[in-house]
Amino acid sequence: MTIRRIESGPRMSQAVVHGNTVYLAGQVGAPGESATIQTQTILAQIDALLAEAGTDKSKLLSATIWLADMADFAAMNAVWEAWIGGQNAPARATGEVKLATPAYKVEIIAIAARD
Repeated sequence: MTIRRIESGPRMSQAVVHGNTVYLAGQVGAPGESATIQTQTILAQIDALLAEAGTDKSKLLSATIWLADMADFAAMNAVWEAWIGGQNAPARATGEVKLATPAYKVEIIAIAARD
């Protein structure tokens, strides 16, 4: 089975396709933006990466969401719920962590199927 790497660099790939599974790296928004704007940016990036991999958000299997502050949980969820559309919700976990830089408020990691 082949492995396809999307937007690959020396440290990581933004997505890896193995068989009918797509693994996304942690996606972040623009540092310093609100949790709402960062979440919107991240979900747009996820849409684009999934499209490039030959799938879409309706085939998400799981998502892990990291928040720098759980006070942003409601703001992130409002954007997430509008994006997911009440259908095909993946298994999901959300937690509070110290992200790579204090200007990041949200990071989302996802896995999707291709068929």
